[in-house]
Amino acid sequence: MEVRDFMIREIITAKPTTTVKELISLLVKHRIGGVPVVDDRGNLVGIITDGDVVRFLSPHKDKIYFAYLITYIEDAQKIEDVLKEKMNTPIEKIMVKKNIKTLAPDDDFETAIRLISRHHFKKIPVLNGAGRVIGIISRGDVIHAIAQMIPEDEAEIESFSTIP
Repeated sequence: MEVRDFMIREIITAKPTTTVKELISLLVKHRIGGVPVVDDRGNLVGIITDGDVVRFLSPHKDKIYFAYLITYIEDAQKIEDVLKEKMNTPIEKIMVKKNIKTLAPDDDFETAIRLISRHHFKKIPVLNGAGRVIGIISRGDVIHAIAQMIPEDEAEIESFSTIP
């Protein structure tokens, strides 16, 4: 089985100029946990997940500064203040830009499962030879593909579970 056999072809993407607010709407609307970020030609320039957004929007705790024998205490941020301050931030400021792992449509299933398991990724973009995003696979897609490989009749199940 190759990546093209189980990748999602109808992918949702974002642009680097998409704001955090727009991204959140996109994630909620489509019930997804992340998207590839592409340029105007569809080339991958980054990836962003719900985890990146949560970390970015997390309010700071109290901070204590010491300077010249004077102590400054900055109050903990409230989520409402963080949202007002950060919602219009372009996602290019928080997206992952380096060391993005990708797959090709003709990579085999074993390559995909190794990549996801080794790096603990939730999603991996699939790129064509020109570097354009043409699909995406997630851990759920891998599990679904594994489920299709499980034998269904009793004879096959017994031979499948037998250890030589």
